[in-house]
Amino acid sequence: MRVELPQPPVADRKPVVIRVQGDEIVDEFAWLENRDDPAVIAYLEAENAYAEAVMAPAAALRERLYHEMRGRIKEDDCSVPVPHGRYRYYSRTESGAEYPLMCRTEGDDGPEEVLLDLNALAVGHAFCRLGPYEPSPDHRRLAYGLDTTGAIIFTLYIKDLTTGDLIDAPIERVDNVAWADEQTLFYTVYDEAHRPYRLYRHVVGTSPADDVLVYEETDERFNVSLRRSRSGAYLFLTCYSHGGTEVRYVPTATPFAEWRVIYPRRPKIEYFVDHHGDRFYIRTNDGAENFRLVSAPVDHPTDVVEILPERADTLIDGVTCFADYLVVYERRAGLRQIRISDPDGNNPRYVSFPEPVYTCTPDANKEFVTDQLRLSYSSLVTPPSIVAYDMRRGTWQVLKQEEIPSGYDPSLYVSERLWASAPDGVQVPMSIVYRRDRPRNGGPCLLVGYGAYGYSYDPAFDSKRLSLLDRGFVVAIAHIRGGQELGRQWYEQGRMLHKPNTFSDFIACAEHLINEGYTSPSHLAISGRSAGGLLMSAVVNARPDLFQAVVAGVPFTNVIIAMLKPDLPLTVTEWEQWGNPAIEEEYRVMRSYDPYLNLKPGAYPHILATAGLHDLQVPYWDPAKWVAKLRTVKTNDTMLLLRTNLQAGHSGHSGRFARLEEFAWEYAFILTALGIHA
Repeated sequence: MRVELPQPPVADRKPVVIRVQGDEIVDEFAWLENRDDPAVIAYLEAENAYAEAVMAPAAALRERLYHEMRGRIKEDDCSVPVPHGRYRYYSRTESGAEYPLMCRTEGDDGPEEVLLDLNALAVGHAFCRLGPYEPSPDHRRLAYGLDTTGAIIFTLYIKDLTTGDLIDAPIERVDNVAWADEQTLFYTVYDEAHRPYRLYRHVVGTSPADDVLVYEETDERFNVSLRRSRSGAYLFLTCYSHGGTEVRYVPTATPFAEWRVIYPRRPKIEYFVDHHGDRFYIRTNDGAENFRLVSAPVDHPTDVVEILPERADTLIDGVTCFADYLVVYERRAGLRQIRISDPDGNNPRYVSFPEPVYTCTPDANKEFVTDQLRLSYSSLVTPPSIVAYDMRRGTWQVLKQEEIPSGYDPSLYVSERLWASAPDGVQVPMSIVYRRDRPRNGGPCLLVGYGAYGYSYDPAFDSKRLSLLDRGFVVAIAHIRGGQELGRQWYEQGRMLHKPNTFSDFIACAEHLINEGYTSPSHLAISGRSAGGLLMSAVVNARPDLFQAVVAGVPFTNVIIAMLKPDLPLTVTEWEQWGNPAIEEEYRVMRSYDPYLNLKPGAYPHILATAGLHDLQVPYWDPAKWVAKLRTVKTNDTMLLLRTNLQAGHSGHSGRFARLEEFAWEYAFILTALGIHA
């Protein structure tokens, strides 16, 4: 007997006409953008209730998935201590606690000091996230930031680590923090559009109301980012946009001195700076699309010496200076490589990795004078490991590998690299993982992707994923254009006027998995978040027949409408990523794929969209409007669900167990949509 499903909420239709480039756009759900309207909150709550009612039959499955995922977490755990001066800094978690304790010891065997208990700080808040976390150079004070809304905007506190007292008043709307010396702290703050734009100087023991405004970025396309060099000799303020950078610096020994510009900004020229001895080390795309590495005297930064030229097959995407070493992070053939040399670039050698498909990123490396390079390593089958790589001897030591208390045998799983042919003939890489005993019979598959901002979606381990793999899934990552896996051109060919390549690449990956027998349209689920949610909503418009289930996490679906609102957080800075509707050529490309505006009557797969009420990156109304409009055009009876977290923002819940509940919900939706209940 068929169970009658509840009726979905119906959002009121209140047409608003938008005219742009000779087109007339009718937005019937613009009223959902007013978060202060009680009817908006009522609608979001009704959608939440409807989603719970539709998925009620899967409640036991959700509970089972949650306990599977939680069983893979070592609840009482400790991170690998990070040497920093005479101290060792680490975090640890206790059984049943949502948040970690931030701790240190003096030396390797000193008594533990608990610097912050995030569980205590979270009391009274539905959300709690630690942001900046910077001990002063003498380790007597701690500057730290807390976000208790999910908006990714931090309140800065300064704690006396001798007395345990907070000193000075809290500072609001903070992004980055860096100490110059024991008394002088610099920090950046957000404007109302969620753009870090100002740099202030604070002297400990004074009122933040008296803090000095050091720099204000007046170009709304640019953000600012602050950091201290590993050498400790300089602070760097990087002004950056999607179309260029400019770096200012001040010696930490003279924090009241004027900040100087290394190179004035130029269109499309990016550069990033580190320091060693009397020279700056500069990674730049000036005359080198895949970047090159140069050095220059601090006093004469135009007198450059090239250390590492551009290479057509290799992207330079990071540089770290140590007292006796120069570490360069590269990408070649879609994989990370690490080049280690003398500080002048001579005597190069590369780190050898134990698997053909992997990811490796720098871990916390606080010390300048050291032979040890801390790395975080994993693959689709190898749990994350913290590795100490001896740069002098070339040896590799695993300090800690993530434990899976419920048990995990990596030999049961296999990882591969596949290549799909895009419509223009470009070969698009995919990383896939599945159980060795899984037959290639068109069974279930989850394909994920992102494809924006030059962000590379690396093939890393995820213990939650085992709940799908052990139910017969293939899990695939599509390394599509818009990311930077295959170099800078891979990114450039997936943004602005070339953005449609991102979507056609993803569709090509899905078709390849089907053609090779890994899955079938009736067993294929896809998932992506944020700009990856834009990907989900765009490809489901283009090929609704190709997928059975779609999870669009905080999806950016109102591309043109958002880009027409310069007062929205991030809009002006995003014009160089998606385009500006005021420019007709850019508008026409956006209009061709805009998920909200390209919805049309027809059958759609099962769709779950998520939102965060306090999300400043993708406002809650973006997915809400998309779902409301989808309900007016969808002609079949597949699930269409919207879940809005009314207490969080872009990243969902902050607690480690609460986050698992969200993942269990999404996995249960996928399994239900694919007809897998065991």
